[in-house]
Amino acid sequence: MSSRMFQSVIAQLRDATDRFIGVIDSDGTVVSASEPNMVGEKWDEAVIKINNAGGHVVAFDKKTFKALTSWSAHFDYAVFVEGDDESAKSTCIMSAVALGGAKTYYEEKHDKGTFVKNIISDNILPGDIYIRAKELHFVTDVPRAVFLIRQVGKADVAAVDIMQNLFSDKQQDFVLSINETDIVLVKQMQPGAESRELMKIAQSIEETLSTEIFVKTVIGIGTMANHLRELADSYKEAQVAIEVGKVFDTEKSIINYTNLGIGRLIYQLPTTLCEIFLAEVFKKNSIDTLDQETLFTINKFFENNLNVSETSRKLFVHRNTLVYRLEKIKKLTGLDLREFDHAIIFKVALMVKKYLASRELPPTR
Repeated sequence: MSSRMFQSVIAQLRDATDRFIGVIDSDGTVVSASEPNMVGEKWDEAVIKINNAGGHVVAFDKKTFKALTSWSAHFDYAVFVEGDDESAKSTCIMSAVALGGAKTYYEEKHDKGTFVKNIISDNILPGDIYIRAKELHFVTDVPRAVFLIRQVGKADVAAVDIMQNLFSDKQQDFVLSINETDIVLVKQMQPGAESRELMKIAQSIEETLSTEIFVKTVIGIGTMANHLRELADSYKEAQVAIEVGKVFDTEKSIINYTNLGIGRLIYQLPTTLCEIFLAEVFKKNSIDTLDQETLFTINKFFENNLNVSETSRKLFVHRNTLVYRLEKIKKLTGLDLREFDHAIIFKVALMVKKYLASRELPPTR
């Protein structure tokens, strides 16, 4: 925080009162004051009094103090005014409002966290990213991972504080509150970091929030951003990962964009095109003619890489029973799942049907 910013506000306040006014930091050092000779003095005992005041006005050593708004439990800065009478209290409160407003404005303009939030939200022009990064001494070209943590069900505001404690390096890691349910973590990574490292971080987040505040989450992970300008794309990918995961990977709570596979492509298709595809694939009968037992058999067959023997073992049925079921599917749909090309078409068709169902637009066939 620039002491010059505080000093400019104090210079204006000085004309409205005959009391001296100033600001101390969390160490008790006077960083700005209407009496220049006070700057640099250190008042250790005042820090204890202010922290114990819980944000209220407190009088100490013939001065009145009030902490300015801070994200942490302890104050970052506090305003002080000469005297401990009612006039000093009123002046202190009004000065805290003025200095607190200036502090908020300064943080929004110069704070690195706000800068990162503006980048992922596309609230800053690409050309300005370089300029602002230079002003903030922000390293632009290091690998950073973007995690979107979405609280499922009842959200808890304490989740942000827990995340900030979990990732406490505010120069490298940024925990950003997006809305009531969404929190974004932008974490600096080592060069060459692999997806399993990202998964470990996501698992740690999920476990911590579940254990400490009993919050269920779904976490989307974007591709690694190697430059600041790539953060916005990575954030969008994390959003897509969650949305696609809701359709095709409902059993997963952590979804990496790079692992979405063909589901990512299907999700971007127009619904009319999907309906046409299903109509062309299932000329003989609609996919809806397949009962749940048949669909379960098909999914197990896919899970076991089209291996008849392994699938029959997992289903606890005779091999000939499974072959009979596959023949039945062939007669109904015209697709023989034992043939690789047919299996691919059927797998995609199942995913398309699931996608249409998620859009609440039933297929035409």
